[in-house]
Amino acid sequence: MSLVIPGPQAVVSFAERVRNAVFEVLDAVPRLTRLLDAVELMLRDVSALLERIEATRVAADGVVARVDETRRNADLLLGGTGPTLERLQELLDVFQPSLDKLQPVIERLADTTSPEEVTALVTLVDRLPVLVKELDEQVIPMLNSMGTVAPDIHDLLGVSKELNEMLARLPGMKRVKKRVDDEQALRGIQ
Repeated sequence: MSLVIPGPQAVVSFAERVRNAVFEVLDAVPRLTRLLDAVELMLRDVSALLERIEATRVAADGVVARVDETRRNADLLLGGTGPTLERLQELLDVFQPSLDKLQPVIERLADTTSPEEVTALVTLVDRLPVLVKELDEQVIPMLNSMGTVAPDIHDLLGVSKELNEMLARLPGMKRVKKRVDDEQALRGIQ
């Protein structure tokens, strides 16, 4: 193999190419510096974005944990209502026929009852204990004694009849009786 020695023109051409390459490299250094700065800035932005993403993930984990706890509490609450709901359904089944029959009455009562009547009814209900006590202590004993009053009234009527007969035998009583009857007739008393 033979060794080729370059000529002066090839050396000058090579030196010019090296010099141009060095200038191109030197011209690229500021661009590379700007590019490195941009990459560093982008890395900081990416790092900040990753931190925000991590914070969002942590917050989301907290929300998910609270939602899970809420779901568990709701499950416990709903699980505890099962027997109550069953009992309520039984009561509704038992009372449904009566409620259906009472519906027109309740609607009429709602349509025709004024607030004043409701107030009066509440007042009456509030007074019921006193009324019941008075009935028990005074009215009912009086009604029970009415059985003994009837013979007394019968006797009193008999005495009154005898007294009228005696008065009718007195002289001048027929004229007094006629005058009383006339006055009562004028007043419309029978």
